[in-house]
Amino acid sequence: MKTTYVNWGEATVKLTWNADRELPPRERITSVHGFCFKDDQLLLVHLHHRGWDFPGGHIEKKETPEECLKREAYEEGYVSGSPSLLGHIIVDHRENPIWDQNGPYPQIGYQVFYRVDIDQLHEFQGKYESIERIFINPSEVAGYYQDWNGLYQEILDEACNGADSS
Repeated sequence: MKTTYVNWGEATVKLTWNADRELPPRERITSVHGFCFKDDQLLLVHLHHRGWDFPGGHIEKKETPEECLKREAYEEGYVSGSPSLLGHIIVDHRENPIWDQNGPYPQIGYQVFYRVDIDQLHEFQGKYESIERIFINPSEVAGYYQDWNGLYQEILDEACNGADSS
């Protein structure tokens, strides 16, 4: 397990990668994300007000994490595919002095990550929150994603290695 600290606004948050292939408690999952691949190329989506990112978002009511990722991958990247659970990031606010117990996020929450093998590219329409999609060599991601860090790199490495075992 790799741990790092990041600044989200004025908050400093502890993030720990857990490659356990079991889902954490549903009520504490704050978001779901996917590293999506087509022919060994990584999908990035250009999101309004955030820049380049990988598809992901918040779970809607009655949605499973996998269903959420499939929806987000379609809405942001206009792709469909088969997700495989990689693990999750533990988002720990216990050392965050400005964490708000009445806020939307639990003191300890989880961001779930999947690898998605794209089986269908749909026409890109830009109707939701993305304005563009590109496919890149995974080794180039740090040049696009402004907040790229070692934790994301570890997850991406896991996702790339997952292609070898499938």
